[in-house]
Amino acid sequence: PVTSMTQEHNIDLNLYSRQLYVVGLETLISLGKTHVLVSGLRGLGVEIAKNLILAGPKSVHLHDDEKVQISDLSSQFYVTEEDVGKNRADVSVLKLAELNPYVNVTTVKGAIDANVLKNYQVLVITNVKSLTGLVELNKLCREHNVRLVVADTYGVYGFVFVDFGASFVVKDKDGEEPPQIIISSITKGNPGVVTVHEDKRHGLDSGDFVVFDDVKGMTELNSSEPRKINVLGPYSFEIGDTSNLSDYKTGGHAKLAKIPQTLTFAPLQESVQKPGEFLVSDFGKFGRAEQLHFGLQALLLFREKHNGDLPEAYNQQHADEVVALAKQLNKAAQESNKAAKEKDKDAASVHEVDEIDEKVISTLAKTARGDINPLAAFFGGIAAQEVLKVSGKFHPIHQWFHFDADEILPTEAPKDYAPQNSRYDNQVLLFGREFQEKLAKTKIFIVGAGALGCEFVKNFALLGIATDPKGVLHLTDMDSIEKSNLNRQFLFRDKDLGKMKSLAAALAVKGMNPDIHVVAKEIPVGPDTEDTFNEDFWESLDVVVNALDNLKARLYVDGCCVLYKKPLLESGTLGTKANTQVIIPHQTESYGSSNDPQETSIPFCTLRHFPYQIEHTIEWARDLFFGLFTTIFDNANNYLTQPDYVKNMKQTIPNASSQRELLTGIQTILSKAKDISFEYCVEWARLKFEDLFVNKIKQLLYNFPLDRTDENGVPFWSGLKRAPTPLNFDTNDSNHLDFVITAANLFAYGYNLPVEQRTSDPVKVKEILSKIHVPVFEPAKGVKIQSGESDTTVEGGDDDEEVVERLIKALPPPDKSLSFASSQFEKDDDTNFHIDFIAAASNLRALNYSIKTADRNQTKRIAGRIVPAIATTTAMITGLVGLELIKLLQGKPLDQYKNGFVNLALPLFAFSEPLPPPKKKSDLAKKKRAYPEGWTLWDSLIINGDLTFQEFIDVFQKEHKLTPVSVAAGTSLIYNSYIPRFKTRLPLKIADYMRENVFKKEFAPNQKFIDMAVEVEDDDDNEIDLPLVRLQFRN
Repeated sequence: PVTSMTQEHNIDLNLYSRQLYVVGLETLISLGKTHVLVSGLRGLGVEIAKNLILAGPKSVHLHDDEKVQISDLSSQFYVTEEDVGKNRADVSVLKLAELNPYVNVTTVKGAIDANVLKNYQVLVITNVKSLTGLVELNKLCREHNVRLVVADTYGVYGFVFVDFGASFVVKDKDGEEPPQIIISSITKGNPGVVTVHEDKRHGLDSGDFVVFDDVKGMTELNSSEPRKINVLGPYSFEIGDTSNLSDYKTGGHAKLAKIPQTLTFAPLQESVQKPGEFLVSDFGKFGRAEQLHFGLQALLLFREKHNGDLPEAYNQQHADEVVALAKQLNKAAQESNKAAKEKDKDAASVHEVDEIDEKVISTLAKTARGDINPLAAFFGGIAAQEVLKVSGKFHPIHQWFHFDADEILPTEAPKDYAPQNSRYDNQVLLFGREFQEKLAKTKIFIVGAGALGCEFVKNFALLGIATDPKGVLHLTDMDSIEKSNLNRQFLFRDKDLGKMKSLAAALAVKGMNPDIHVVAKEIPVGPDTEDTFNEDFWESLDVVVNALDNLKARLYVDGCCVLYKKPLLESGTLGTKANTQVIIPHQTESYGSSNDPQETSIPFCTLRHFPYQIEHTIEWARDLFFGLFTTIFDNANNYLTQPDYVKNMKQTIPNASSQRELLTGIQTILSKAKDISFEYCVEWARLKFEDLFVNKIKQLLYNFPLDRTDENGVPFWSGLKRAPTPLNFDTNDSNHLDFVITAANLFAYGYNLPVEQRTSDPVKVKEILSKIHVPVFEPAKGVKIQSGESDTTVEGGDDDEEVVERLIKALPPPDKSLSFASSQFEKDDDTNFHIDFIAAASNLRALNYSIKTADRNQTKRIAGRIVPAIATTTAMITGLVGLELIKLLQGKPLDQYKNGFVNLALPLFAFSEPLPPPKKKSDLAKKKRAYPEGWTLWDSLIINGDLTFQEFIDVFQKEHKLTPVSVAAGTSLIYNSYIPRFKTRLPLKIADYMRENVFKKEFAPNQKFIDMAVEVEDDDDNEIDLPLVRLQFRN
């Protein structure tokens, strides 16, 4: 098997596998040579350092000459109360170094000068106290070709400034893998027109550049430079002059070309005056960044005048001074622009606004000493991602990003904010002590303790959530910790491998805030655990936070929150992209109200016979793995242990061809069960190669010859159908040999052949192969193969039924002394041959069909269904969720909440107000009636009492003037007025019937409700739209 380390560059792919699929191997290698200095180790600085160390640069060195203050603990998670008075960098370095053994983490003392800077490629500055000093440091960075990222937070405001030098090349602005565009035709002319296959739109824009491959006839395009296009429509585009090229014949692909882009960054001194276009985060606050740009300058000027101190909290005199400074700066800019325009009307303008917004700047000044972890997490993710962009992967911020979340502040400034030498002082400054006490008593449920979950637990601990005996943080996750988790799930270390995530996270977070009350469980949230997560549990909660990575679990939790009327904070990540959604009972739609589109599955015929993309061959190889090494051995075990297995199999699998395949597999396994050898396993693998990549291809071409045409004369092998070619086995071809080695070892594993009797030594395997006789294959008549998706032919041979009966008679009697081991697919174990087999099989099939092969990493991502992930995105999005949580617990009005979508690669920030839930409305003209009128998904009808079916019907008729005609609970129909046998149930109590006939067990002691879907009629024969009906059979 392939080693988990890339030997040449010493990159641990088991650790970085999820990040690899975000940034690519080239960027990982570049990053592994990068040295970064992070200055300022308060909350934001430690967030940036944490995210960078997880990402894997060569070194991250820490600089901070200040001492820990008690108030640092509101956002700095690697210092404790015992560290107060000690140097921030010194007390943080050991815990940060534990995050990644491959990164050199140490401290740097004293001033940052030329001698210090020469050791680094990137400098990150936080805790800025002087604009003048920052300008001088920026000049020094430019002199030594050091990239600069500056970030800071003040209360509910923060900013990022980026300077990557006078000339910086962006190699790939978005990191997206361009889709393959299948070509139908290319005209010869000026301009030539490309028409793509009707299966899918090309998705290109005019001005894009494309490259070509696999074009037949007009082969000059395959090696040409990227061509600029002009889009004619969704299925065609012009590519310039093709008149001197050869005639187009068939085939080919087009692909969007990634054209490097050169950016020019201005030095800080210039960029402050001429910031260019700001990166807008919230169009609901249009013009805010322009105001905050002056606010930042005024704040830093204030600090310079006051020995580095920020304005005192809610000090009107200090706030007025900051506002005055902002006005002076703006006035000077206006006068400068006016003078410049008088001399030259085309002169470039310095930044100005019509008028300084005194409220915005005053609020900034009054709250600047505040410090909250969610904002530090948000900016920590952004700033760290900017550092990673020095590789040229993704588009950096160019050059300013201003953001504020002033909507989380109380409507009126708190009165009870005086510091009390508490870790929460800088947070209390913003929200008051009464709200801090509310946070402490909050009962919150985090579902999932993976990457998102680890960040949430940390963030909520620093906020002080569940730190009162009346508060609790419930945390559950059914998974254990694996090596690949350590790259993002920062609460875990090597020593935690194999431990349950929820327990390890709960233990780790107690070190960050000993007062937090965490109840950790190791079970999923779902129908099977409703005895644990029961009515009382859900009703006890204040808020639920999802940290899940699958749709089914998300929908289940969402459904519970709707049922029990609990607010839910939803979020997710995909590489550099992330989103948040706020779900509030009765005020917003739920997560389930609008689902993401389902992934399109690959058609059966495409997968089995007509692949045209590498994704098809990888999926085929994955299915092959399960068929050869999981299902086949499971079937053999079932035959040995289950009476009447063959009889039951014939009933459940009516297709004779499928029966034949299954029985052939069982017979193959049993035939060698007692005298298995590795030599036989190699022989089996060699013959399987011949069957899959030679014989089946020959049979396909026999059924559908290369010169076959349809009734219109169109070649059968055209469009999406690529004509295959049988392979010639060659032991010197690594793809061929890898298939045999991996298949033989997996087959041997199924037989429980001792490891010492197996080998992956190519020399030994070649020796065995030299002695194997491969029978000559002749395509057979009577073999049925579907010609496409619309073909309803049942695949198989004419003799399938006859062969099945012969196989059944030939099966030996079950020998219960035998047992086989089926391979359970595990993508992250590089010693088990799983991914190596799939990669070899996929690439061989790709060679059959002239499809570009994939490397092991690409194969692992697709076959393993790996979701690309990186710590920066996770940290950033959990920060946004934390801001929404603060709003929720304050009971803010709906227009203050924000659903968010972020793509750190571009970068892009987009926020929107959550949508209200749709209301059900009557349309009596169409005989449609909503009852009650205007109900939403949050509503339900409560029927009280331990009622019989008849009493239930009577209550509906009396109280609602409706007659139930059908009642379903769970997946069971428990009453229908039109079916006579249901009338015998009328005198029965619904709860008794459910207990004895549906649940078949006692109700949980605290269960009070039975939820039912009820269809009803009214006197006017309307179609009634009714919400969920809940029978409260207990008080």
